[in-house]
Amino acid sequence: MNAHAKPTKNEIVNLEKSYWDAMKAKDGRRTSELSGKTALVTGAQGVMRIEKAKMGKMTEEGNWSLDSYALDDIEVSMPSPDVALIAYTVRQSVTMNGSHKICEQPTVLSGFAGQKDGSVTPTARRS
Repeated sequence: MNAHAKPTKNEIVNLEKSYWDAMKAKDGRRTSELSGKTALVTGAQGVMRIEKAKMGKMTEEGNWSLDSYALDDIEVSMPSPDVALIAYTVRQSVTMNGSHKICEQPTVLSGFAGQKDGSVTPTARRS
């Protein structure tokens, strides 16, 4: 991304797909990088706040795998030059404790902030 340039929809979508790819690879370092200081996460356990370091640990540990995912109905909004929001429906194929499950979660939302050097960093994360 160019310095001081507004991120494109494709850049925001690619960042979000990078997060899902990291989850699929169980790459805790990358999921931490792509999560804000504190992530808001929704799932089977309800709504939680997860610190960046814990997000990485949770990604790597546990008896689960993200076998595949698909993002649909993707919408990106840029309410100001340095803020981007992405919302979408995600369809996941997951194995937990040996049991395979397919689930769909609507209205997933993530936020990103533009930096002075032109990079984009996550400010919030949900799953």
